[in-house]
Amino acid sequence: MHSSLWLTMLLVLPVLGALGSFLTREIEGLAFRVAAVVASVELVLAVVVATLYNNHLAGAQTFDFATRHVLASQMGLAYDVALDGISVLLVVLTALVGLLAVVGPRVREREGAYLAWLQLLVAVTMGSFLAHDLLLFFIFFELTLVPAYFLISQWGGAQRDRAAMKFFIYTFTGSAFFFIGILYLGFLHQHQVGGTVTFAYGALAQTAMSAGTATWLFVAFAVAFAVKAPIWPLHTWAPDTYAEAPTGSALTFSAVLAKMGSYGLLRFAVGLLPLALTNVRPVLLTLAVVGILYGSAMACVALDLKRVVAYSSLAQMGFITLGVMSGSQIATTGAVLLMFNHGVITVGFFTLIYFLETRRGTSTIKDLAGLQGPAPVLAGLFTLVMLASIGLPGLSGFVSEYLVLLGTFAVHAWWASVATLGVIGAALYWLWSYQRVFQGDALGANAQMSDVATRERLVLVPVVILIVALGVFPKPVIDMIQPSVHQLVAHVAPSGVSQ
Repeated sequence: MHSSLWLTMLLVLPVLGALGSFLTREIEGLAFRVAAVVASVELVLAVVVATLYNNHLAGAQTFDFATRHVLASQMGLAYDVALDGISVLLVVLTALVGLLAVVGPRVREREGAYLAWLQLLVAVTMGSFLAHDLLLFFIFFELTLVPAYFLISQWGGAQRDRAAMKFFIYTFTGSAFFFIGILYLGFLHQHQVGGTVTFAYGALAQTAMSAGTATWLFVAFAVAFAVKAPIWPLHTWAPDTYAEAPTGSALTFSAVLAKMGSYGLLRFAVGLLPLALTNVRPVLLTLAVVGILYGSAMACVALDLKRVVAYSSLAQMGFITLGVMSGSQIATTGAVLLMFNHGVITVGFFTLIYFLETRRGTSTIKDLAGLQGPAPVLAGLFTLVMLASIGLPGLSGFVSEYLVLLGTFAVHAWWASVATLGVIGAALYWLWSYQRVFQGDALGANAQMSDVATRERLVLVPVVILIVALGVFPKPVIDMIQPSVHQLVAHVAPSGVSQ
């Protein structure tokens, strides 16, 4: 197969799966089987692409599978996709989450339509990570809003309309600034070199501009990415959305959709606008640290397990932002690895919470107690995922957080020192949540709760394997990330410190 077709297949396959699920929605169970098969093939395809990328990697040229077709030259519109060591992990993560969101937390009400929207969300998210053109990235970035909105508003909880509208307003407003910045950068490049306007990543990276211009463009980009990630204080849509969205959608939002924000910040804001870093780095490092501390504090007082995950994710996105903005190769590598590891851990949390909800009808902490007695396997799986999130050595969360803090401390010691308090905070809120939910005496319905079934355990097998494998032996994945991170950090090195 020609190398350029691999990425196109990754984009087209979930769209076909969405169409198939929608067309078979009237036949009991068939839409689910179609979605499960397509999502499984998508994951296999993503793993194959990741393996082939690793084999083709050569020297400083870290982009592979590149293909570009101009669709409308006067508008600068092109189909331009490529893959590198930063995006390849996120492609695999998107495919993995797409499969687990289908086979894990099922939605029986209008299942065919739900699965169609869910697979469309996977398709446009995949497109965002594959886009090698700024305008194409924006198109996919914006298209995620449509399936996400309908998933929340049609299948969410009691406050779903409010949560969906809040998500829409935040995302759409942030993207307006981003779009203005994209147009300005594209026409600035055209003014300098002549010809038709282009938004190709390689071309825009060579655009000359003043530090002031780069700074306001960076701010325009960063607002959209900060909303999507989310980064404090533009995070307030996330707790409501994660709590109200159906579980399969919530884990997709937190595990994958949020990574579009941190990926966009690294790839397009930092990568295209290095002259802005001197001005914006202190601000974003401060916001990252505040997000870590605020997320940890709010997770400690959250009354619902989904909200604990939401605020925990805010703290973890703070660590990712810290690494992305550090200017350190070590910390940036850790941030990319944390994007993947946090996605896997989040899938584990939301899936386990779904298992709780199906048995007890609630994820409110005060209604749950003593569950490790009647459900020891569920308690054990929750413990593993919890310890990975805390950053226990030997599990995946430790490696990525350690690299972020190690690299950041070498160049920005004060911010790294304060951020370390977030590690302590994670231990506090997760251990306390576990204590309240799983320890103590199980009374009433809690005492009668059944443990996870064999099928449910199988759903979490890939999560457990990745948490352990990337904690014990992360070197192959780090080796895949490092060349691309080195190239990007070297490009922006005159505006920062490379360690």
